[in-house]
Order: sequence, then structure tokens, then C-alpha cells
Amino acid sequence: MTDKPTAPNSAASDDEVDFELTEASGVSGAPVGPASPVHSEPTSTPARSTIPPEKAVELLSKISLFSALQPSYLRRIANLGIEEDYPLGAMIFKEGAQGDKMYLILSGAVRISRTVPGMGEEALAVLRAGTHFGEMALIDDFPRSADARAHEACRLFVVRKEDMEDLLFVDRDLAYDLLWSFVRTLSSRLRETNDKMTFMAVTSKF
Repeated sequence: MTDKPTAPNSAASDDEVDFELTEASGVSGAPVGPASPVHSEPTSTPARSTIPPEKAVELLSKISLFSALQPSYLRRIANLGIEEDYPLGAMIFKEGAQGDKMYLILSGAVRISRTVPGMGEEALAVLRAGTHFGEMALIDDFPRSADARAHEACRLFVVRKEDMEDLLFVDRDLAYDLLWSFVRTLSSRLRETNDKMTFMAVTSKF
């Protein structure tokens, strides 16, 4: 059973966040040790973000999906942000669950993993402060492709899909620009995948 959410830690909220946004760092695929006790909810009631608006805009601008948007659009998205805290071992979302949030790690670390039959949990990546994950859930309706668990106690900046949809409904210019940004992001990822497959096909001949 999940413990009843407690009030957010105001002292922690006042700490200044200073980090660089980076891409997810891959880790070896060896199974990890026994999982810590699982919690399915944040330990505090989600509250509006306490980080400075311009800092939130800076973080969002480094996410590929939002990188081409003008600052005024990024400010509107940043205003949707809330913060959630998760203790060590807490489950943020499970593989197969419907994606409904995007996450930016403000502090701590998150482990992305999958459950392999007969082997248990296999880590795919460990993401640390400044890294983002789950952003495509704001656009598509596909289920989560892996588990996300608190590798360390963490605080996350969260944008909910329902809030994003409400914003896009009333701001059609933003919706149009975000659509084209999504198309460019998808095209770039497909091109990267094609390059990797070509490289593997060529090197396998030697």
C-alpha cells in the first residue's frame, strides 16, 4: 500500500538548482540487484514548480522536442510544470503503462530498465540531474517501453499530458510549431537509426 502523501518539503524547494542538461547515459545491460521496496506515488503532494521560470525555460529549450520553439512558447509550457519527489526504489512508471507525463530530473537519479523473463530487472540507463525522459508521451498515445524507478531519492519537474493538451487547444500557433518540431525530431531519430543499421550492415561483412 502507498503511504499517504505528506506535505512538500519547503526547505528543499528553496535550494537553488544548478546543473547542465545532458543526454541519457547508457549503462551495461547486466541485471541489477534486488529492487528496493516499491512505491507507486510521489512521497509529497505534487506542487507547482519552485524553480525560477527562466531556469525552467532554459531546461526545456535543451529538449529536442522543444528546442525549436520560441521563448514565449517555452514560458507557457514551463508554467505548466509541477514538482514530484520519489524515495529510493520508488516506481515512477511501469513498462506498458499509458504515458501521461514528461519528466526533467532536478536532483537524484532515475533508472530505466526492463524485466527480462528468467533474469529479473535489466538496467538500460541511469539518468541523473539535468536529464529528461518520457517527453514523447506528450505527443503520442503509445505505452511506456520500459520501467522508470528512483535509482536515488529524486525530485522531478513534471509536465502532465492533460495540461499540455489544454494549452495546445487554446494556443493553435504553439500547437502548429510543436507539431513541426515533433516531425523534425522523429525524422532525426529515424535518420540516426538508419545510419546505425547501415554501419552494422557494413561492419558485419568484415
